[in-house]
Amino acid sequence: MHISGVIRNRLLAAAVLSFVFLSSVPRAHAVSKEIVELQTQVQQLLDQVQRLQSTLDTKMGVLQHLAEQTADEANQMTTAVTALQQKLNSQNEAAGGKLDAVSGQVQSLNDSVDELKARIAKLDKSVQDLQTQLQNMQAPPAQAQPGAMPGAGPTPGAPGTNGTAPTAQQAPPLQETLQAGERDYNAGRYDVALGEFQSVLQFYPLDDLAGTAQFYLGEIAYQQKDYAAAIKSYNAVLEGFSGNTKAPAAQLHKGYALLAENKKDEGIHELRSLIQRHPQTPEARAARSKLNGMGVRITGR
Repeated sequence: MHISGVIRNRLLAAAVLSFVFLSSVPRAHAVSKEIVELQTQVQQLLDQVQRLQSTLDTKMGVLQHLAEQTADEANQMTTAVTALQQKLNSQNEAAGGKLDAVSGQVQSLNDSVDELKARIAKLDKSVQDLQTQLQNMQAPPAQAQPGAMPGAGPTPGAPGTNGTAPTAQQAPPLQETLQAGERDYNAGRYDVALGEFQSVLQFYPLDDLAGTAQFYLGEIAYQQKDYAAAIKSYNAVLEGFSGNTKAPAAQLHKGYALLAENKKDEGIHELRSLIQRHPQTPEARAARSKLNGMGVRITGR
C-alpha cells in the first residue's frame, strides 16, 4: 500500500506539472499538433495511473485479507496444539496415577498373602507343639529298673539322684528379661542384650513379645553393620509377628539395610511398601523423607 501510494503520487505530480506547463503557454501562439498530442498522452497517463492505483488497491486488499486469515489460522492451530498437549499431559498423569494405584493394590495384596502365610505357619507350629505335649502326657510311666525292690529308695545313678541327671533349665521371667535386654541395648552392651533377647525367643517363641526381641536382634546386627543378619531378623518380625508394634520399624530399618547393601531397588520397594501399609506412622514419615532425599517419586497412598 505504501509503495503504490508513492508511485501514484509521483506520477500525479509529473502529470500535473506537465499540464501546468502546457496550460501556461500563451494563447496568442497557435497550439501546435505536438502539444495537443502531448496533452493527450498526459491524459492517457493519468488514466493509466488511476487504473494502476485501483488494481494495486484491490490486490493489496486481497493480500491483507490473506495475511489476516493466515494469522488467524496460525493462532487457531497454536491454540489447538496447546489444548492437545494439555490433554495428552492430563491423560498421561491420569494413566500414571491409575498405574500407581494398581501397583499399590497389588503390593497390598501380596503383603496380605505374606501375612496370611506367616499366620498359618505360626498356627501350624502351635498345633505341632500342642501335639507334642499331648503325646508326652499320654506316654506310659517309666518302668522300674531291674533289681530295684518295691519300696526301695532311688537307685544310685538313676535320674533325680544327687544331681547326676540334667535338670530342665528354668524359664526366666518374660517381661523382666525383655526389659533388661532393652536397657542393655540402649546402654550399648550388645553382647549382654543379645543373650537376653535370645532367651526370650528360646522360652517364649510364640508370645508376641518374642517379635520385639527378634526386632532388637536385628537392631544389634544393624548397629554392627551386619546388614544381612539384620535383614533376616527384620524378616522374621514381618513374617512371624506382623501385628507387633515393632513391625513398622522393622520394615523401615530393613529398607535402610537394603540401601546400605547397595540394593537400591529393593530398598525403595520396601520403603514404598511401608508407606502403603502404615501410612500414618512416624516410620512412614521417615520413609517419605528418605525417598524425597533420594529424589525418588513416592507412589501409593
